[in-house]
Amino acid sequence: MTSNRLGGRDPGGSAVQALIREWLDEEMAEAPTRASALGLDGYDEELGQFSVSDFERRARAARSWEDRLEALPDGGLSGDDVIDRDLVLSALRGRIVMEDWEAWRRDPSVYLDPCLNGVFSLFLHRLRPEAELARAAAARMRQVPAVLAAAGVQLDADLLSPIMKERALGQCAAGARYARDLVPAEVADATGRADLAAAGAEAGDAFDALAGVLGNLDAKGDFALGEESYSRLLRKREVLGFGAAELQARGQAAWDDLDARMTELARRLGDESWREALERINTHRPATPAEMLASYQEMTERCRSFLVERDLVTMPEGEECRVVPSPVFQRPVLAVASYAAPPPFKPSRTGHFFVPFPPEGTTAEQLAQRMATNSLAAMATITAHEAYPGHHWHLVWSQDHAPAVRSVVRTPYFSEGWALFAEAVMAEAGFFSDDELLSHLDARIFRAARIVVDTSLHSGEMTFDEAVEHMYTHTGLSQATAYAEVSRYCAWPTQAASYLTGALELERIRERYLAAGVGDARTYNDAVAATGSLPLGLAERAVMSGR
Repeated sequence: MTSNRLGGRDPGGSAVQALIREWLDEEMAEAPTRASALGLDGYDEELGQFSVSDFERRARAARSWEDRLEALPDGGLSGDDVIDRDLVLSALRGRIVMEDWEAWRRDPSVYLDPCLNGVFSLFLHRLRPEAELARAAAARMRQVPAVLAAAGVQLDADLLSPIMKERALGQCAAGARYARDLVPAEVADATGRADLAAAGAEAGDAFDALAGVLGNLDAKGDFALGEESYSRLLRKREVLGFGAAELQARGQAAWDDLDARMTELARRLGDESWREALERINTHRPATPAEMLASYQEMTERCRSFLVERDLVTMPEGEECRVVPSPVFQRPVLAVASYAAPPPFKPSRTGHFFVPFPPEGTTAEQLAQRMATNSLAAMATITAHEAYPGHHWHLVWSQDHAPAVRSVVRTPYFSEGWALFAEAVMAEAGFFSDDELLSHLDARIFRAARIVVDTSLHSGEMTFDEAVEHMYTHTGLSQATAYAEVSRYCAWPTQAASYLTGALELERIRERYLAAGVGDARTYNDAVAATGSLPLGLAERAVMSGR
């Protein structure tokens, strides 16, 4: 695997690094779509294995690898070795916590995501000649029927929640169109197009077939993970010193503080409340998705120019952030902007900032709500989050500095925490106008509400409808966006809480870094981002020790 690594620090030849490389080889063989998205060669024509025995084998392997890595004592290991070992252990322990959840029996995205992203990522980065990409994409699409047939047999109506079923039906509809109509259009050669059209027809029929199976399932499962498992994930996978109850209290305290700050700013702007101010601000918005795209492109250049002018971070050589519409198959399940990093094991430094285009069938009212969520004032903080100095800058910078394993094993508690921290860096440097500052604080209070809702949903303290109402009344989100947001929280427990939790921890670590005289704010930004996307307890250890 390491022969494919271009850039990044050589982890050396220690026993622990040899064991980690062995684990990485096995990991990539088990997840070929992820391997090719990372830029590793030899995986592009495979989707992976999805039978019951395959899921059971991977569960046994996680426990075996945990035992092998735990057997390595700290004595004699370098600081990087200990951090890298503990990073892999955190990932394995998270999987072990989730074993009893059996996502392969209750979550259709386990099957749908590789089928969709496995083809999309090939054409997104275009790391090979077009003819080779067409062959690989056709090979993957021909495996889609078997993967989705396994889903139809293995998903359990008693475990599948109605919310997860609804999300999956939207993905199936979008996936069928993507496979039949959009993938063949990715290539110019008539022969390649014909091959993709034939494979896409097979895949499209498989998406339709799974939709039929799901439509007939009387889904009555519960999406709630449970407080105990949620807390164990925080402690074991994220290496945090607290569980769900304390996290919820932190989220509520942050919401209260932000509510007071936003109320003060709104009154200074002449409004009675921050919600009233946001309603006024959000009327200044794009009228169409095309206008939204153009406005985001302009804002991305503005953010980058500000970073360079103020010298807030070191800019990686050769980086580029392309601002493009979100993938068609992503639109039914993701109503907000997102980012796709360049493959870390290839020399590319080109990332993609996806603007949240509406799904097919969106009503005029729903479109207006989505445009309001992407108002001109909101674009400043969203772009700082997704592009500069958020996801794009961080992931390209760490691509050149972090050891290989840290490009494979990442946690949103760092990557999303960094992006929210990056918004605050821009605010501290005076980037935002008053309207943009209120939108920035709104984005932050939104993440505080997420902590409260996510912990409450998965501990059983809130129903789905109560969570949607809470997000709508405690943030500046529209009703439609609040609904889409909560649907995502049901499918991805703990992720929604990662943003503000990570930002607050990164801010705390910065205070410690500055107080210790290790460096200044700019060197902190470079240093902590260079560690990768480590669990926050490991990131603190790395940056304070200069690793």
